[in-house]
Amino acid sequence: MDENTDPQNASPGRIGVTYRLIAVVVRAASRVLARREWRGGHHLPVAGGYLTVINHNSYVDALAYGHFQYSSGKPPHFFVKASLFKVPVLGAVLRATGQIPVERRSSRAADSLRAAYEAVRRGECVAIYPEGTLTRDPDLWPGQPKTGAARLALMTRAPVIPVAQWGAHEIAPPYARGGRRVRFRPRPTLVVHAGPPVDLSDLFDAGLTVPVLREASNRIMDAIVALLEEIRGEQRPPGNGT
Repeated sequence: MDENTDPQNASPGRIGVTYRLIAVVVRAASRVLARREWRGGHHLPVAGGYLTVINHNSYVDALAYGHFQYSSGKPPHFFVKASLFKVPVLGAVLRATGQIPVERRSSRAADSLRAAYEAVRRGECVAIYPEGTLTRDPDLWPGQPKTGAARLALMTRAPVIPVAQWGAHEIAPPYARGGRRVRFRPRPTLVVHAGPPVDLSDLFDAGLTVPVLREASNRIMDAIVALLEEIRGEQRPPGNGT
């Protein structure tokens, strides 16, 4: 289903100037360079903060998902490596659009979680790749999820919307598989499907223990995989991502 028939394809509301300018460029480019198939926008909450959890199989899939999410009227705030905030121009753009710096393996690693928590409490959308990195599966199925998305979900008790995307890897395959570079021919179709919220309500008062976080993480990833299986028309092979 094209974005124009998606019931959640609303005009953006309270969005900063920088975000709007970037969106104009990305949307114009995507219309020329790729086809789009967007579904499930009605699952994105109209009011209040929430999390979206997405599979990650290309360096450019954030643009496809970001376009889909932006058109809901609530742009996404991603976790981004803190080092990128120091890059001239790029750092200024990341700060202006409210992206969340992540400093792994440091005493400030928890700052990103606090920043994301506050963003959700303010009514924003925080977008998370549960794997924490590009998939390394040769068939591009999601791998083992980390517990960050589950921890944030249980802390905020906000809706968790699973999103599966497919097609961006045709433009920029992860780790340049087979030596391929960025390409737009044949014209790819960027598919983004959102599903209903993942039910974690029975875990809210169970404590942030390792078993609870693992259970929540698995539910989140299972919901993403189910959407991806629908998009790809095949099931994930047993053992992948477990």
